[in-house]
Amino acid sequence: MGGTVLHLQNDVMELCGPELEPPEAWLESGEMTWLSRDGELLGLLWSDSEADGKPVSVTATEVLTMLLAASRPDGAGREAEVLVTQLPVATAWLTPELVFRRVSRPFLELLDISDAGVLGRTVAEVLPGHPALLQALQGAVAGRSVRLPDALLSADQPDREPRTQIQTQARWVRGAARPYLGGWGAGIMLTLQDVSGEYERAARVSALLDTRTPAALLTEDGTVLHASPGLSELAPQIPGQPAPALIGAALWDWPGFDSASLAAARDLVRLAAAGGGEAQADLTLAGGEILTLSVRRSAASGLLVAESVGTPPAGAAPLGLITQMLALSDDATVLVDAAGRAQLINERAALLLGVEASRLMGLGLTRVLGELGVKVFSPDGQPLALPDWHSLPSPLCREVLLALPGHSLRHMELRVTPVGPETGRRETGARGSAQSGGLLLTLRDVTVLRRAEAKMHHDARHDALTGLHNRVGLREDLTALAAAETASGALVCLNIDGFGALNTALGRVACDRLLIGLAARLSDLTGAKGGGAARLEGGTFAALLPGLDIHDALETVQRSLSVPLRCGPRETPLTFALGVAALGGTALSGTALGGTAEDSISNAEIAVRHARQQGRGGLGFYTPALRAGVRSAYALEEDLRGALTAREFTLLYQPLLDLKTGRALGAESLLRWQHPELGLLLPHSFLEVAGRSELITHIGEWVVEEAVASRDRVRAECGEAYPEWQVSVNLSLEELRRSEGLSRLLPLLSAQGAPDIEVTAGSLLDHSEETLGMLEQLRSHGARLSVDDFGDGAGSNLSALTRFPLDAIKLHPTLTARLPGDERVVTLVASTIDLAHRLGLRVVAVGVERSEQLNILRELGCDAAQGYGVCPPLPEAELLTWLAER
Repeated sequence: MGGTVLHLQNDVMELCGPELEPPEAWLESGEMTWLSRDGELLGLLWSDSEADGKPVSVTATEVLTMLLAASRPDGAGREAEVLVTQLPVATAWLTPELVFRRVSRPFLELLDISDAGVLGRTVAEVLPGHPALLQALQGAVAGRSVRLPDALLSADQPDREPRTQIQTQARWVRGAARPYLGGWGAGIMLTLQDVSGEYERAARVSALLDTRTPAALLTEDGTVLHASPGLSELAPQIPGQPAPALIGAALWDWPGFDSASLAAARDLVRLAAAGGGEAQADLTLAGGEILTLSVRRSAASGLLVAESVGTPPAGAAPLGLITQMLALSDDATVLVDAAGRAQLINERAALLLGVEASRLMGLGLTRVLGELGVKVFSPDGQPLALPDWHSLPSPLCREVLLALPGHSLRHMELRVTPVGPETGRRETGARGSAQSGGLLLTLRDVTVLRRAEAKMHHDARHDALTGLHNRVGLREDLTALAAAETASGALVCLNIDGFGALNTALGRVACDRLLIGLAARLSDLTGAKGGGAARLEGGTFAALLPGLDIHDALETVQRSLSVPLRCGPRETPLTFALGVAALGGTALSGTALGGTAEDSISNAEIAVRHARQQGRGGLGFYTPALRAGVRSAYALEEDLRGALTAREFTLLYQPLLDLKTGRALGAESLLRWQHPELGLLLPHSFLEVAGRSELITHIGEWVVEEAVASRDRVRAECGEAYPEWQVSVNLSLEELRRSEGLSRLLPLLSAQGAPDIEVTAGSLLDHSEETLGMLEQLRSHGARLSVDDFGDGAGSNLSALTRFPLDAIKLHPTLTARLPGDERVVTLVASTIDLAHRLGLRVVAVGVERSEQLNILRELGCDAAQGYGVCPPLPEAELLTWLAER
């Protein structure tokens, strides 16, 4: 993250420098997962599966990959931003200044507010009057994870009138905040939970406990949450003093008990909390009275009920009703007795089933569900029989799919909790047996969460535009194919020729339609063969064709793509670069293939890259030699980055001879790289690699600076002998077009005086205004322009000689090599020289090796010559010696 590798393990984080390398222990045991996106390694996730028996979670891999990709400076997808807005819980992203930047839809619904009422505003503006909340959030700004105090929140949303505001309905919320690093930088992740139902139930319980019967609601550690007036009145009252506190204190710390009974009260609570059933004891009160107290678990998890044993006064609420109220929640809740009959159904459960709650009371739940047509399935879609309530294990928690009336399918989390006798007291029947308990069934709807997870799972494997698999989905297809018995086949990678220009010419919308049409065609093609299609990026697609060899697969794809695609009212013919790699078996070279699914994708991409280098409609077949070439080019590019600093580049100078006077006019500067391991390298072996990045611009600047400096040193050394000595440098117009090379070069030419500049004939074929403008700018700064390699076919476009501001042409060495023996070449060279002179251009012959070539060129009127027959390329010191000798 930010160019630095972070190593996180448990609660420890350390910086590990710029290289992402797994510790050696990871390679010896456990499971290691590579976190990558679009072929780029983002991180590693390791789990000691041998120790805990649990493999790395797929969800963890997906979420970490998404967050790591979003944290990258070039993360244009802003996946974490999308993640925040799509979360099925109330979530907000805050800046360190506590300004809302992104919120999820449930967050807006919770506070009943719109995007405009939240985004760009501070927490204090949206939720005024909550200093405790702001203080807690400051803890998160300081780098700590904090729990927020429960608060009754009501958002203020600005109305259209600047002086009026709409006060929304207040809700009790509980939340947490923690520091978070995303694609935008540091911030705070705030999550809120609506707990209004808890406070409403607490209010109802308090109302039910408004009785003279001594009773209390406790946590498992004995803290009193609610107490009836009847229990509070048992404490001794001191005139003029407030009543002793009971709520919020431990039951045994209440002064209403005699000191000798405090230990017994503590033991009652501990026994009930430990699951030992109902605990009962006689306790002595401070006034000497005896209170028979019973403590037992409630149907609500984590709560205990304490009550006096005896007949409650007339009009008091039965404690069984309190237990039922505790069981109520925002989830669908049904209480069934031991016979499976519904004893309590809340409104949410009745709404879920589509019937009135009163119609279900006392009926067998299994029979009711069957008559309503409710069916239960496992999460993977397997039918489940409706349970037998007598044999259903409890407590139980599992997820099920519920098919409801009206053909609605919901993901539900089912919890089954055993419930004791309704009154909580032991009552003896005719046979003296204790009354049996029942079951509390709670159904929590997790459909939104599961659908959000399913969408994330789908989006992680599919291309958003075409619906085809992306790289991740293709990798899974290849993995599944490798696991099958017929693991052979071919993977064809195709790239639309000139996709960038096509996108510009057609427009984004039309080009997207074209891509969708291409995706449909590839999907039909691969579907018929039992394979699959994927879009890897931009105009690059892949077709997986099981059971076909590379030649048949390539022919099949070519035949499918030969029919033009329709874009709007017209058909658009396209050409493609096609690369193919075999799956399993052997490559075209006979070398055995293997490796992972990612290796297969990489093989096909290497093949299509090779095809693109051959021009429009190129074909490429993967061989291990191609991969070795890619690795070699990558290593060469890495070495190039340090070559300038290490002063590994040098220039040689090959003089140009004036054929009329016999004097040297100047020299062409020739770049060489003295590689520390590979030796002296010529430009053709490394300039193509440098051209893939801004390295070519930096190298070009160095060549110009060094050539001009050498020119000035030769003039100073040779004095009056060569006062007009000039050097020429070779520049790539393509590189100047696509980068800032020209804007960086022009100030250099102005400051030091421009050298002569040579451009290739092929770079002048487009006749564009951009090319003309570039050449005119170079010439306006004093550069004389020559077109190199003229006459090799690509340079035979004669109109370029009149359109561009040229000073000279340099004949291609293949023409010079056939002089003087080939009469047709003699005629061609003579005609070219005559034409150039008529256009006011000088002619330089390149590649002169022999004296007879010099003689014929002089006879034909050629202006200058260059080659080993004149002088080989020389370092500057040897060039000075050569000039001095002449």
